[in-house]
Amino acid sequence: MRVFVTGGTGVVGSAVVAELLGNGHTVLALARSDASAQAAEAAGAEPLRGSLADPDVLRVGAAQSDGVIHLAFSNDFSSTEALAQSVTEEAAAIETLGEALVGSGRPFVTVSGTPHASGRASTEADALPAEGPVGGRSRAVTAAVEMASRGVRSSAVRLPRTVHNEGAGGFAGMLTNIARQSGVSGYPGDGTQRWPAVHALDAAVLFRLALEKAEAGTYWHAVNDEGDPVRDIAAVIGRRLGVPVEPVPEQTYGPLGAIFATDQPSSSAHTRKVLGWEPTHPRLLADLEKIQP
Repeated sequence: MRVFVTGGTGVVGSAVVAELLGNGHTVLALARSDASAQAAEAAGAEPLRGSLADPDVLRVGAAQSDGVIHLAFSNDFSSTEALAQSVTEEAAAIETLGEALVGSGRPFVTVSGTPHASGRASTEADALPAEGPVGGRSRAVTAAVEMASRGVRSSAVRLPRTVHNEGAGGFAGMLTNIARQSGVSGYPGDGTQRWPAVHALDAAVLFRLALEKAEAGTYWHAVNDEGDPVRDIAAVIGRRLGVPVEPVPEQTYGPLGAIFATDQPSSSAHTRKVLGWEPTHPRLLADLEKIQP
């Protein structure tokens, strides 16, 4: 297939592009800057200049492709307002891409986070949260998946709290960056809350499988570690950076504080059984050992 990919130069996106190219697909990659366009070309993809805020460019990308994988998100968590703006921009882009595919039967793979399920690991059957800091993102992805009723082979891959590669990425990567800046490897609450995780290269395989095989209207979980205690994550970070490991206020993490403090393990049993996905790369705590002091 010729696949239009948004966010193709990020931690997850670059892995997805490589996975697609390595399995016989070609890639048209949305590039919002000269640097992104050069990175896309270096990876073997064809760049298409534009951003999520350019609906005409998004329509062109979808029209020129056999399928779409949407990964782009600004990841500006500096304030509640900035996060809300990122969610609004992405929701409009998802709607534009989905509408461009209506009636075509072509695949449209979107991305969200794994949901929270009280007292147990969440599954692919659990609904995404419609409220909260990222509720708007959940609503946009749900609407995209529901385009299955309009002739789109839509599906969503749900990513865990940390998608890592060489010790970087996701919520654990944010903890690492904060520890470098503050001199303390912190965690909210008592640190027993669990975060699911997956290696970026394993997640990339699932995006390809969803593109190739997923039925319309389905959700999939890219989860290898069902849930590592945040205190254990912070302990590895602290040891690698040589800084103390301590509890810190939830407010340290801005609009994501409540999410950081929530116990949110997740399962991928259904995904593995139906799509035959099997992670092969290092788990989170082992990968964090690659953090450079």
